Amino acid sequence: MDFYHLYQNNYLIVAVFLFLGVLLPVVALTAGRLLRPYKPSAEKYTTYESGIEPFHQSWVQYNVRYYLFGLMFVIFDVETVFLYPWAVAYEELGVFALIEMGIFVVLLTLGLVYAWKKKVLKWT
Repeated sequence: MDFYHLYQNNYLIVAVFLFLGVLLPVVALTAGRLLRPYKPSAEKYTTYESGIEPFHQSWVQYNVRYYLFGLMFVIFDVETVFLYPWAVAYEELGVFALIEMGIFVVLLTLGLVYAWKKKVLKWT
């Protein structure tokens, strides 16, 4: 098999995955829409607040720090998602991957230090 057919086969695999990645959610959502019961009532359209009728307006201003804490959590959670496969396959990857992961961790540490200096991590 020559070089051209090898890459053509890889593009075919990507196209199949792309097609399935679009088709399966569309089929699942369409089947859910067709199979679910549909019995609307005024009670179903009210806002649910722990079983209590809502008595305030739903628009509440939150402190931006909550958003920043959540964002920092997501960033460092994603970091662990990238670190785990690297740690599992470290022996096969070698020194080059160690250097790449070191750069990755240094960049994340710089981001953490920046957030710390800007007092983003201060709760009060």
